[in-house]
This record gives sequence, C-alpha cells and structure tokens, in this order.
Amino acid sequence: MPVAASASSGSVRRPLFARLWSRVAGPALDRAGIGDHRARLLAGLSGTVVEIGAGNGLNFPYYPPTVTRVLAVEPEEQLRALATESARTAPVPVEVVAGSAEALPADDASVDAVVVCLVLCSVPDQAAALAEARRVLKPGGQLRFFEHVRAESPAMRRVQRAVDATFWPLLCGGCHTGRDTRSAIDAAGFALTDVRTFTFPDTRLPSPAGRHILGAAQRTD
Repeated sequence: MPVAASASSGSVRRPLFARLWSRVAGPALDRAGIGDHRARLLAGLSGTVVEIGAGNGLNFPYYPPTVTRVLAVEPEEQLRALATESARTAPVPVEVVAGSAEALPADDASVDAVVVCLVLCSVPDQAAALAEARRVLKPGGQLRFFEHVRAESPAMRRVQRAVDATFWPLLCGGCHTGRDTRSAIDAAGFALTDVRTFTFPDTRLPSPAGRHILGAAQRTD
C-alpha cells in the first residue's frame, strides 16, 4: 500500500517496500481487476483534487477530464519518482510533491476532493490524516476512499490483530490490516454518502487485507 509519512517528515525512504509495491503487489492487483475499482473511485470528480499517498501513480490514468488539477502527495522517494514519470502521460494535469498525510501542502478549504486509495491503512495517525483531508476540502467537498478495513468475522479479526502485531507492517510499508476506517471517516466530521463493502481480490484463501470499502463522504460544517 502506498506510504504515508508522519507529520514530522514530508519524505521517507522505504526502498524495499517501494520495489515490492511497484514490481510485485501493484501489478498483481492490476491482474486481479483493481482497475475497475480505481475507475469507480474517481468517477465524476471535477476541479482540484488532492491524492494522499499517490504511490507510483497507478490512479492517474483513471482521472476524468473534468478534473483540472491533481496534487499528488507521496512521501516515499522512489515511489514519488515513479509517480512523476506517470504524471507525464496522465490525462489530466498532475503535480507530484513530497508531503505528509498529517500535514498536507494545501491551503484551508482549497480543493474540491481528496482521494485516499489503499493508504489510510498505513498512516501513523489516521485521525490526524482525516482531519487534514477535511481541512483542505472546500465546504461540501468530497472525500473519495478505497481502503481495506477490519474484517467482519471474529476469526479473521483475530488473524488481523496477530499479523498487525508482528510482520505485516514491517513488510508492507506500515500497513495495518485491521483498522476500522469507516468509523474513523465518520468520526472525522464527514457524512458518508456512498459506501460499498466487498472482498478483493476474490481468492480461495481469505486474506487479512481482503475486506474493502469504496465510496464517498462529504465534509460537514
């Protein structure tokens, strides 16, 4: 999952994770059909957008032409360089910058939408990141999210707690599989307007990172 830095740093280096994501995990998700979910995530957006944890720019091809500018924030140096390359062929103007999820390089109430895609699992402070998203959104602006979340079954929740306490965050750029991200969005002052819950990828063996939500929420004032 794309990396989000702590509030104290706008740039991080995780070269092993960056290689794993760009060469293995990202292509594997593409083969599993994640492109359809990326397209739904971004459909209907317009105006100025901030994308938090843009990774190597895998969302860029899916932005609709009604978007006039994307400020793509990515702290990991290698992923940010790859995103800069991807931005050159994006269908909309994309500016790739270093930055922290908890201290976004954007003014108050200055953007029409904030996009988070497989990144709220890895931010050190989820509440602070969502507060920043709310800060930069215009009144009535949208938060678009596609995230893996806490499982519904007690058995898988136990698995999530176990992997989150051991190897998963170390291998996956700080990712945690068991966060209750839907509740966090609601608690951050957003009104959920559209939420789909589903399993992805659809594999025979269940994954601790398999439960996902995709949807939109509106800044409330």
